[in-house]
Amino acid sequence: MGSTFAAGPITGSSKSVSRGLRLGGGSLSLVTVKQEEDEEAEEEEEEEEEGGGGGGDGGGSDQVGEQSVIGGGCVEVGVPPTSGSGAFVDSTTFPAARHHHHHHQQHQQLQPDQSVSLSAPAEEESLQPNPAQISELLSKTIADAHARTCLYTTEHIQEMFRKPPDLSKVLFYKNMAHEELWLECAQKLTSVIQQIIEFAKMVPGFMRLSQDDQIVLLKAGSFELAVLRMSRHLDPTTGNVLLYAGDGSGGGTVDSDGGGAIALPQDAFFTTDTAETRLVAGVFDLARSVAEMKLTDAELALYSACVLLSPDRPGLKGVGEISRLGQAVARALRTELERNHRLPIKGDVSVCDALLAKVPALRELSILHMDALAKFKRSTPHLEFPALHKELFSVDS
Repeated sequence: MGSTFAAGPITGSSKSVSRGLRLGGGSLSLVTVKQEEDEEAEEEEEEEEEGGGGGGDGGGSDQVGEQSVIGGGCVEVGVPPTSGSGAFVDSTTFPAARHHHHHHQQHQQLQPDQSVSLSAPAEEESLQPNPAQISELLSKTIADAHARTCLYTTEHIQEMFRKPPDLSKVLFYKNMAHEELWLECAQKLTSVIQQIIEFAKMVPGFMRLSQDDQIVLLKAGSFELAVLRMSRHLDPTTGNVLLYAGDGSGGGTVDSDGGGAIALPQDAFFTTDTAETRLVAGVFDLARSVAEMKLTDAELALYSACVLLSPDRPGLKGVGEISRLGQAVARALRTELERNHRLPIKGDVSVCDALLAKVPALRELSILHMDALAKFKRSTPHLEFPALHKELFSVDS
């Protein structure tokens, strides 16, 4: 029937996948260079012209500073804006490297007769970021993207779990007609997927993929990422999931204190259809198993990015580039998990291994969702689903 949980509107979100990827996409993922760095570069060029080239060609170090190699591919990492700065930097922009460059230039000016080639390898080595720095920057960027596209913080969700459920609202959902329940779930799912599209656009490297590959990845992975987001809103103790009234569908508003939230049990979504019942049970089971791992928001963000950047989705063209991006994110995820979850969860199985082992189950749920949706649409051809939902989950063919 679909993943049913907290959803919030994204201002200016797309009504179709392709349109959504175009709207404002570039500003979210493309790396821009700080204005002061441009000014410094101009000053350096003027100094080199006055000094006859500074005794050597500085192009080698500039080339190193333009890209970082992760697993053989260039991955640009946008850092969230800090206070007083709206700029982004890439994964090779490090204060130490810039300081070294200016020191080296001064050294050249003081000793014009000295050969530059002797110091060039050391300069290139200092400008090349190490894998730990890249993973750290990647983790921060993806965690920020996740936080900016989630309506509520984990702390707020935990507060909502502690409130007693409104039995009248629970009964309302349990008594909802079959068609109404499907449309309600479709609205919630669509609202969450709008957030997922915004998240994807902020994952480093995603917007550099071809638009066709972006759409393939979102069509294949959006439901899986929705299930992962559901894990934030599922209480593993009670098995209830938080559903928010204000989702942009006109069905109510979310109060600033979360007053529009409803804690619903799994059986609120059961129907007499066997395929739908299997889907609901599978979604709740997987979301609960992820919730029980007590992942941090950064870990869930990296795991979501790993699932999104799966290079084996049918129809992809830039498989190599997607694979390099996915491997870089997977390394960052493993580093983050090893830092926070030192003990294995069962035997010698690490948390990272357990998460990666859930990928086939996520894909199976996606298939179950498409099967149940196709069956329901055949029986109710008169119902109109949201435009984005229809484009992502097309069952007409």
